[in-house]
This record gives sequence, structure tokens and C-alpha cells, in this order.
Amino acid sequence: MPEPYDVITMGRIGVDIYPLQTGVPLARVETFGKFLGGSPANVAVAAARLGRRTAVVTRTGKDAFGDYLHQALGEFGVDDRWVTPVAEYPTPVTFCEIFPPDDFPLYFYRQPKAPDLEIHAEELDLDAVRAARVFWMTGTGLCAEPSRTATLTALRARSAGQAEDGGARADGTPRATVFDLDWRPMFWDESQTAGHTSTAPARYREALAHATVAVGNLDECEIATGEREPHAAARALLAAGVELAVVKQGPAGVLAVHRDGTTARIPPLPVDVVNGLGAGDAFGGALCHGLLAGWETERIMRYANAAGAIVASRLACSSAMPFPYEVEQALAAGAVTGAVTGTGEPGTPGDTEPGTPGDPGAPTETGATGAAP
Repeated sequence: MPEPYDVITMGRIGVDIYPLQTGVPLARVETFGKFLGGSPANVAVAAARLGRRTAVVTRTGKDAFGDYLHQALGEFGVDDRWVTPVAEYPTPVTFCEIFPPDDFPLYFYRQPKAPDLEIHAEELDLDAVRAARVFWMTGTGLCAEPSRTATLTALRARSAGQAEDGGARADGTPRATVFDLDWRPMFWDESQTAGHTSTAPARYREALAHATVAVGNLDECEIATGEREPHAAARALLAAGVELAVVKQGPAGVLAVHRDGTTARIPPLPVDVVNGLGAGDAFGGALCHGLLAGWETERIMRYANAAGAIVASRLACSSAMPFPYEVEQALAAGAVTGAVTGTGEPGTPGDTEPGTPGDPGAPTETGATGAAP
């Protein structure tokens, strides 16, 4: 069997059509950029930027935008072997408006149905899913069939693998299954989003039973557990079955609670926000990186917090994902300074190291510890 992947993500992908102007309503924007988008895809990019071998399981339309996403994934160093076309549905696109520091409305175009919700369980490479050191899935994957069954099938395969090896691979390296709570009510049937008595919480609980790490903001934690107070939400996530609960609180920082009793409360890293979309995905990729490195919880959270803050200081998302030296610079400075506020592409301050190949542009998700398209 080939060498296992460090990170396999599963779920949403699309094209972000983002304004190249800030502080301007969408109706008045004149210039746009085309970027790789979708939270799981961005997490794979973020982890790849930090040196990890990554792949994504998803589907696109059989169209020019789908071709673009394959190209972008390849340029970012993300394996696209499990990205397959769906002839019936177009590749989704997402628009946003950019009003720093904290207003970034998103407009999703995923009708009549997004191809990434057409992932079928029988088409999954379960051997690769089981073998991956980190498997990352999202709440959006639970919102419709056949994606829901496919996602739960992958989670059950992970649980079976962890039961066999005690949660670590043969070489002793950790194995983690991360549930990004990723609550997007507009993707669920209206009957499933009326208050918190919908079917969504039950779907979330079913998935949590197979995860070892849960990550979400306060709204997402409330959907998953019914709890909104950060410590209560973390305790409820642990009670649902995970070993590490990560509660993102935006301007209040991040709270992480481990089943072993370890607690980390990390304040936000000072940053002049340009675009909060994508920061949560940078956080996710850095979280995977820290888990793979075997770091203690507090160190992982500080590193992930810094990665998210860097992306919040940039206009784009995927291409804005930081390299390790940029995260270290931000941590050393105790803030995101001018040295790391470039675009993530060559030729601008704080961007790629000399001699590093460039990459496509890209935006997609929310908040220094937030979420994303």
C-alpha cells in the first residue's frame, strides 16, 4: 500500500469569485478574482503549505470551473485523485463582500445541488481513509444524501481502524479524526433548520461519536451540543465522544479542552483584519500540523491561532495560507506585523521564501478563528 497521507479532507469545494476591492457593496464592485474555495479544500491547502502530504475527497461539476479546481489543487500540492466530476450539476461558486474588520457576507450558488454532496460511500477509498494520519470532515457533508451516508461510512472506517491500533499508527504517530462542525443552515432543508429541534443536532451527535477532535465556533457548538457557553460547550463535546474540544470565540480567542484535563485558553493575536474569510481554514490546517507533530495542546492552539490571524490580514484565502516561517515570525512578534501581511504569493512582503514556486490566487472562509465558505 502507498505511504499514508498526513491529512485527507472530505467535503465542500468550489470557486470563489471575490472582489478585489474592499469596503464596496457587491453591486458596485468592478473587479473580481477567481480562487479555489470550500473549507475542506482550503484546510488541505493550509496543511500542505506547512509541509504535510494532503489529499481531498470531493466532487466538482464536469465543466471549466471543475477543470480550474483540479489545476489549483495541483499547484497547491494537494492530491486530487479523489476529486471526480458530476455531469448533472455545475461547479458551485461563492461571492462575498469585504467590509473590514468584521463584516464579510457570503453568497453561495450551489443550486440545484452541489456536486460535493454527490459523494457516494461505495466509491470511497476506505483503505486510504483508514490509513491517513488525520481525517478531516465537516458538518456540511451531513446535510444531504448521498454525502451523509458517505461521510458516516468514512467515520465508521476510521473508528474501526482506531479500535484496532489504539489510536496510533504502527510507527507510533498519532491518528486523529477531526469533525469541523461547520454549521451552514442554508445548505440544510428548511424543515431541518427551524430552531434547535431540527434533525441537524442528531446528525452531528452521530458523527461526534466517531471523531477524536471537534472544532467549531459558538454557533456551531450550540447546534452540536445545545450549549453556547464555551466551557459548557467543550464539556458537552467531550461527553459526546471526542478527546479534544476546540471552541473558537473570534475576538475572545480560542478555548481547547482535552479529555485528560488539559485546558488551553489562547487570546487572539493582534492583527489588522483585511478579510476574515479563510482564517478558520488556516487555523484548521495548522491544527492538523500540530496534531501530527505531537505538540501539547497549548502549543497547537497558539500556532493555529497565529496561522488564522495571518490569513485574516490578507485579501485572499487559499493562496494566503502561511508557510511555517511566517507563522514563527508572527508568534515571535506577538502580532501579525508588516513582515507577514503579504498575499502569500511571491514578490510581496511576508510572502513565499525566495525560490518557492508561486501558486494560484484564492479566498474562502471566516475569522482568525472563524469558519469559511
